[in-house]
Amino acid sequence: MDDYLFRYHVDQCHVVEEKTTYLEILNYSDDAYDTCEAHPLITGDDFDNYLRRTGAFEPPIVREGVKLQGGIRLIVQKDAKHADTFAPLHISLQPENYESMVRTWHLPFRAIEGSSIVGPFFWCAHDQDEDDRHLQIIFRKSDVRKKAMTRGWEIMLSYSYKTGITTGFVKGTPTSDIVDSLKHLTACRDQTGHPLLLPMIILSHDLSHKGDTRQRDARDWLRRLENAITMRDEIDEKEVYSDFDVDGINRDLVECHSQVLWKRPQAYQEIVKEIKDAMQKFMEYMPEDKRTKSLNALHNNMLARLEFYRVKLTGMEHYIHTTLERLHIQRQALYNVMAQKESKLNLEIASQQRRLAHATKRDGTAMKTLSLLGAVFLPGTFMASIFSMTFFDFNVGPNYGDPSDSSGDGAQVSNLLWLYFAVTVPLTLIILAFWYWIDKRREKKYAEEDVEIEKGIDTMEKDILAIMRKKTISKATTWTSGGPLGASKRTILPKRERPPIKEAEDGTYEMV
Repeated sequence: MDDYLFRYHVDQCHVVEEKTTYLEILNYSDDAYDTCEAHPLITGDDFDNYLRRTGAFEPPIVREGVKLQGGIRLIVQKDAKHADTFAPLHISLQPENYESMVRTWHLPFRAIEGSSIVGPFFWCAHDQDEDDRHLQIIFRKSDVRKKAMTRGWEIMLSYSYKTGITTGFVKGTPTSDIVDSLKHLTACRDQTGHPLLLPMIILSHDLSHKGDTRQRDARDWLRRLENAITMRDEIDEKEVYSDFDVDGINRDLVECHSQVLWKRPQAYQEIVKEIKDAMQKFMEYMPEDKRTKSLNALHNNMLARLEFYRVKLTGMEHYIHTTLERLHIQRQALYNVMAQKESKLNLEIASQQRRLAHATKRDGTAMKTLSLLGAVFLPGTFMASIFSMTFFDFNVGPNYGDPSDSSGDGAQVSNLLWLYFAVTVPLTLIILAFWYWIDKRREKKYAEEDVEIEKGIDTMEKDILAIMRKKTISKATTWTSGGPLGASKRTILPKRERPPIKEAEDGTYEMV
């Protein structure tokens, strides 16, 4: 089944071209025969000869008694730049060369099925050839492209218990740690007899001080955000935000959160565990005659280093958890601040609406103008109707001359005409004065109502902001936000609702 699936996936893969070299480190019982070479593989014949150790790559002839103690032989692509070199179902060797490499060196067939794996991944197992058993290792880390640049690295290794040589394929981008890892591997050439040396070197680079430095920088960034949002005074004055820009602070919260999540320790804790299991598998089948003192010392040293990484990752996990909790608190506080601003805006809108309502109400009093006009002309009309009775004799009509005469030459005006003006004018002025007094009284009342409205709006806004600010910055709320669930749900009865306590005859107390 493995053979069929391997050929099936190789046929499905697309080929991308990458520059290929080799690295060969061999250690003999006589140091004079030790080799460490790295050169390009230009032609297909060079590639095939290197796999089978033929032609220019034939083993050197050594004197009698000199034995090969171990080593490592790698096909290396340390400067992979193609945008799809780590894309799913893509290989950077010709299919026939890739298949020949895997079969000749007993590399894991399953590696081709892991081309789509993202994040750190480690796998180790023995093959099924009991006559020539090999320890197979897959260690890789890849991700999607960033700014059109591919990212990642991968190694496939196979350790032969017969020869003590580790063979494999190594590929990495310029931004990965493969170049530095291979330099360190060359510097530790005397210890290449252990198949997990290269994975340990790569792991040490992946867990370098860069991760700790990024977490420290994120914590410093968090303190600046805490000062800007909740006024926590733990930073220098020159690090304070110059202005409170909600959008900018929200972006900083998101970016700080993403920085904290960089290389989460949980994934690497699993890697450490898997490498420990792989080391146990290696020593389980290691022949007794090859368990030299130096190999055992190296093995124990690597186990101690893995334990160191485990403790380090555990501490980092707790540190990251605290940072994430504090970021969550600041995010909630920022939401409260935004809610405050929204409430203030709603209050302003409500105040404007109330002002508009009162203005509309006052504008409705414009109808009083019509009443005023009526009040002005109504007395005259009323008095005119009175004086039209018998106070005046206009002597107009057929009883006083020619019926066609309408000149009114015979009209007579009573001497009491002044009564009309004497009564009409004062009455009109009295009505106008009375209306003016009522209108001024109404305006004064409206002004007092407007003042009360403004005071009520200001008081309401201050009360809401004070309550929300208290909930946001309260240390009791902040410190217990991540506490146990039961601690946050305790209910304390008010004093008047607490059940009374009485003393029993035997001196004990019981609830009533």
